[in-house]
Formats: sequence, structure tokens, C-alpha cells
Amino acid sequence: MADAAVRLPDAAVEARLARLDEVLAALEASPSPVLEAVRLLTEVYGEALARVLDRADEALRAQLAEDELLGHLLVLHGVHPEPVERRAARAVERLRPAVRERGGDLEWAGVDGQVARVRLSTGGGCGSGCGGGTADIAEAVRAAVLGVAPELDSVETVRGERGAAPAFVPLSTITRRAPQGTR
Repeated sequence: MADAAVRLPDAAVEARLARLDEVLAALEASPSPVLEAVRLLTEVYGEALARVLDRADEALRAQLAEDELLGHLLVLHGVHPEPVERRAARAVERLRPAVRERGGDLEWAGVDGQVARVRLSTGGGCGSGCGGGTADIAEAVRAAVLGVAPELDSVETVRGERGAAPAFVPLSTITRRAPQGTR
């Protein structure tokens, strides 16, 4: 029986991806057959991933899409099964509890063209001892959203753009009937 393939821990994957970025930048500076080989290999791997998704049921597709590394590969190859807006909204929802702990709130506001929009409010409920300000939170949101949706160009934080609260109309005033004979 053959030994199981060696698996890389997340830190090792991140280190290899960083090194790959460096190597690819150097290759792009001096085009060669190596760069073409990398492009062709990337296209073939993208097709292979697309075929895996074609054969996967919905549960497996969701599992593959939720894995951070596989999700990035699916985006890279243009075969991610979830729309960009859903991925970005989920990233915002994952950050929301941390923002609330700091006395603020975070809400997904949608995509406008290639720009993700989020509403960020800071309640200041924790004072200066919580660490990090609005700029830190906005940067964390930007990194999280673009990490799962690199097709977007940027992330814009929107303040005070909520519409007016809807007027409260008690249900009893709508359902109350006029007394008989007064019509």
C-alpha cells in the first residue's frame, strides 16, 4: 500500500502562495515559454475543477466552495458555484459579531458595479480601550470581502444611508371593521 500523500498545513500553503506570487512576477518581467506553460497548465486545471463541480451534488459543491483554498482556486478559474454577491455578503456576516463586540454594527449593502458596499456604524460603546478604530474595521472588511470575491475592484463603507424607518401602523387599525349600519 502506498503512503498517503503529504498534506500541507494552512501556513505552508500560504507560504507557497506568497513565493509563487514572487516567482510569477519575475516570470512576467521576462516572458518565456515557461510563462506560457504556466498559463496552459492553469487552464487545464481550471477545466478539471469545472468537471469536478459538474459531477458533484449540491452538498459537495457547497463544501468545496466553503473551503478557503478551494474557494480561491474556484474563483481563479472562474468556476465558483456561488455568485460574487453571496460570497461577499457571507464574509461580511462572519465579521459582524466581532464588530458588534466593539460597539458597532456591520451590514451588507450590495454590489454596485464592481464595488462591494457595506454599512458600518460605530457605536463607540467600548471606549478607547477596545483597540482599533473605524479604519481598522473597514480594512478588515475590505480584506475579508476581496479575499472571497477578488473579482470586485473595491469595498466601500457607507455611513448613514439607511432609509427612514417605516411608519408603525398597528394591525388593529387595518383589520378593524366599521360597525354594521354605519356605511
